[in-house]
Amino acid sequence: MDVSVDGRGSARAGGNRAGRGARHGVRSVMRTAGVACAAAALVAGVVPAASAQTTPAPDPVVVVDCFAQAQVRPEEYLLACGDGNNRLVDLHWDTWGSRTATATGTDMVNDCRPYCAAGRFRAYPVTVTLANPERWPDHPDLDRFTTLRILYTDKAPHPVPKDSTYRLTY
Repeated sequence: MDVSVDGRGSARAGGNRAGRGARHGVRSVMRTAGVACAAAALVAGVVPAASAQTTPAPDPVVVVDCFAQAQVRPEEYLLACGDGNNRLVDLHWDTWGSRTATATGTDMVNDCRPYCAAGRFRAYPVTVTLANPERWPDHPDLDRFTTLRILYTDKAPHPVPKDSTYRLTY
């Protein structure tokens, strides 16, 4: 039995012309809704299958800090592990890839005048580049950056060169 909705909102079995028009409208809407649902089900079934076939991203290359902790895109990095008199701060990473990583930030260096305990920390703007990834012996499933280059974009602390590269051995 076909049921349609008349203009007043009541359902009735129809045989007149107005009822057939209403039935046709309802059937058209139902057909469109059915097609839309089928399309949505098809997309829902395809999207997870496609994402399941992608290979997982490899673990990122890390930089190892003074405390033997792996870091990715650290905001700070301690350079002087023994006394804490040199630290990179406010690091903003432009890139972090499998071969290199680059950031801008500030090198906070204790001037140690007249001696380090009485010295003042001075800020030097820098560009930092991490490079030369190698397997981390303590964690053979990870690569770690082994060199750190600091380019002072204004002046460098005396007697440090404006462009300095350090071997990371942690």
